[in-house]
Amino acid sequence: MTKQELPKAYDFKSTEERIYAMWEVGGFFKPHNDPNKANFDPSIKPFVIAIPPPNVTGELHIGHAMFVSVEDLMIRYHRMKGYSALWIPGTDHAGIATQLMVERDLLKHEEITREEYGREKFIARTWDWKKKYGGMITNQIRRMGASCDWDRERFTLDDGLSRAVREAFVRLYEKGLIYRGPRLINWSPGLKTAVSDLEVEYSEEQATLFHFKYMLKDSEDYIPVATIRPETILGDTAVAVHPDDERFKQFIGKTAIVPIIGREIPVIADEYVSMEFGTGALKITPGHDPNDYAIAQRHNLPIISMLDVEAKVNENGGKFKGQDRFVARKNLWAEMKAAGLVIKEEKYTTTIPRSQRGGEIVEPMISEQWFVKIESLASAGLDAVKNGDIKIVPERFEKTYYNWLENIKDWCISRQLWWGHRIPVWYCTDNHMTVAREDPTQCAVCGSKNLKQDDDVLDTWFSSGLWPFSTLGWPDETPDYKYFYPTSYMETGYDILFFWVARMIMSGLEYTGKIPFHTVYLHGLVRDEHGHKMSKTKGNVIDPLIVMDQFGTDALRFTLLVGSTPGNDTNVGLKKVEANRNFANKIWNVGKFVINALEGLEKVESDALSASQGRKSKVELTLADHWINARLQNLIRDVERQFQNFQYGQAGQQIYDFIWSDFADWYVEIAKEQMKNEETRYSTVETLVRVFDTCLRLLHPFTPFVTEEIWGHLRSAVLDSPLSNIAKDWTLALIVAKFPEPSEVEGWEESKIADFTLIQEIVRSIRNVRAEKNVAPSKKLSANISAGAKIDLIKNQSQIIASLASLDHSQLSINQSLPSKPQDSAALVVGSLEIYIPLAGMVDVVNDKARLEKELKEAESHILRLETLLGGDFTNKAPAALIAKEREKLNGYKDTAEKIKAQLK
Repeated sequence: MTKQELPKAYDFKSTEERIYAMWEVGGFFKPHNDPNKANFDPSIKPFVIAIPPPNVTGELHIGHAMFVSVEDLMIRYHRMKGYSALWIPGTDHAGIATQLMVERDLLKHEEITREEYGREKFIARTWDWKKKYGGMITNQIRRMGASCDWDRERFTLDDGLSRAVREAFVRLYEKGLIYRGPRLINWSPGLKTAVSDLEVEYSEEQATLFHFKYMLKDSEDYIPVATIRPETILGDTAVAVHPDDERFKQFIGKTAIVPIIGREIPVIADEYVSMEFGTGALKITPGHDPNDYAIAQRHNLPIISMLDVEAKVNENGGKFKGQDRFVARKNLWAEMKAAGLVIKEEKYTTTIPRSQRGGEIVEPMISEQWFVKIESLASAGLDAVKNGDIKIVPERFEKTYYNWLENIKDWCISRQLWWGHRIPVWYCTDNHMTVAREDPTQCAVCGSKNLKQDDDVLDTWFSSGLWPFSTLGWPDETPDYKYFYPTSYMETGYDILFFWVARMIMSGLEYTGKIPFHTVYLHGLVRDEHGHKMSKTKGNVIDPLIVMDQFGTDALRFTLLVGSTPGNDTNVGLKKVEANRNFANKIWNVGKFVINALEGLEKVESDALSASQGRKSKVELTLADHWINARLQNLIRDVERQFQNFQYGQAGQQIYDFIWSDFADWYVEIAKEQMKNEETRYSTVETLVRVFDTCLRLLHPFTPFVTEEIWGHLRSAVLDSPLSNIAKDWTLALIVAKFPEPSEVEGWEESKIADFTLIQEIVRSIRNVRAEKNVAPSKKLSANISAGAKIDLIKNQSQIIASLASLDHSQLSINQSLPSKPQDSAALVVGSLEIYIPLAGMVDVVNDKARLEKELKEAESHILRLETLLGGDFTNKAPAALIAKEREKLNGYKDTAEKIKAQLK
């Protein structure tokens, strides 16, 4: 192996860790313009993303792999564009999730509950757990190639962020926007805490619908009612019917008797009740149903909670007190049956709310909780998107955002957990309340030294809502906060647009007076190759760690990125990842060819060198050189446009197509011929280097490892070659190399592309006929070409045509026209050209005729389409240049059809 020659195959296992260490040690992940350093330049624009913090004790799953791939692409692109790029990493303490893991561990190994263990010891144990497992997810994110500034890594419970959380709480409290009171919330009996809507999963399940009689006081009359939760009858405070329902009108205002326990409740009229659904009457349990709670507010009904924190019946359940909710259901129903109150039971499919973490059925319950008055914050959040300060990509999610914020309810921010930010409120023995930024030493009201802090902690979303600015030092005006805030993009899944993104927007505006970011980019879910949601029960979960071990990180990243469009779900299968591993190998092999071509250059006189090295070389570039350069400029323009429109998948696909097809399949093959010629060797190698360098730069944000590894070898090879002048301004690493800038279209590009496209069509048509006739690739064929007006072009490119189409160049005849059609030849028509290939002994006349008839039919269909287009309204609306182009196409197809007809004759 020569000095710079690449190894035979790309070994991602030995490369990725080494390359990542090189980037990190070299300081390439840090913003190049640091506000904490003396050489800081405030005029340089920053580009900032705060990572959506994964759960500190979590493990990398395919959703993490998606957001890491997208955000790293964004950061690498902007870093290469010259921005001072900062990607802030960090993790979330994930209150419920982490506490649950530690509780289970405690129960498993020490067979005690957290209550038995005690709060202080339990929190200390959770910190130990965090230290033990907390680095797992960040190491896995590093494995994905994430170019985060790890020196700025944050954790939602670290000292700085905890201070920010207290500041936020106290500010809202001082403005009168935080209050404590009874409200209906989601209650997890297993976790013994309120849970947010996000932590409740609804599954369609088969339940039993229990029909029973609600007897009227001092009467044999009854109102039929149905429920799937008969135990909640113990908390009923009314029976409701529609005011216009003739069946029940006479009962409105009367008194009904709660079964078994005998409590008297009113029969009320409310338009919420549907006359068509169920029995047409509702039992109203405001303490355990959100719709009933709303009805109770309208009718000033009492609210009875009949369950305790463990979902056992409390003192309001009479004789059923102490029974588990499901035991009480069974016992109450049995007594009702014995009392003749049961009408029937039937199977009923409905949605059941379950805790995301514990899996048990969640109970709506009245509980004393802390709330944020959200209306004014939501109004500011709405305005920020409506007036264009914040852009949501894709735009269709703006409607979802508006709908949520326009119908928002006060935010329950307290959780009955131990792991989290404890609410900064203290009570003295007289129950006076002290709210403070620092732990108080005495009661703010009476001066008592005997203080006890509120037991509850804050909802995890409260602290993560501060993430874009708390990670930069807020509430202090740190150099990082002043320079890097507001951040630039917030990239996350569409499923947490409201739960997290909206709260960050509201919090940013409330606490800093600024939007926290100007763009929200939403990615979709990652599904399996058939479009099904991944789940362990289906056995279709793709583990990114296993996939990276098998195919490499670049292959996984490229699959996720190219398969995605903003806001849409992405289907991923291992076959796609394997195909993209093959793409990485293809790039590697192209790199080997280019580097070997460089090392094949001989040392020549300096004047010859300068001729080959200068952009305006004395050596005339070939048609293929011009074509690949023009195609490359088109690619750069297209990629830039796609990046500006957030169409990263399309940009990646276009880069892939260019490298695999235009560069590897066409130009590299032609370069092999051109390098045999002394006159074109240097200009060809120079073109190979310049084009391949640009390809690696374009591809780097998608596949950072393989591109960095090849580029390092390419850089060394160029600097050590007669073409060293090309790389004199190249950076030490590709990660900070300049991203290709689009140029204005130059006049020569279109004609060169058109000419080379004709050569490609000639080669393809000859290759196709060889395949149809099963001609061995090694067999050189002769050919006659009637080139017409293109004779000079075809003669000039004859060697290339012969090489790529496996023709015998000495038997390739090119004429302006042919006096007669050669006999016993396969006839091909390419535009205005005719090609005749003698295939004596291998020609199937019948099949040849069928092929020509097929080509004629295709040409005639194009003629009909274009004549219809040009005969319609198109000519009144389209630009003149476009109309002329379509007319030119029509004339070309007509010419082709005539020639095919002549051949058929």
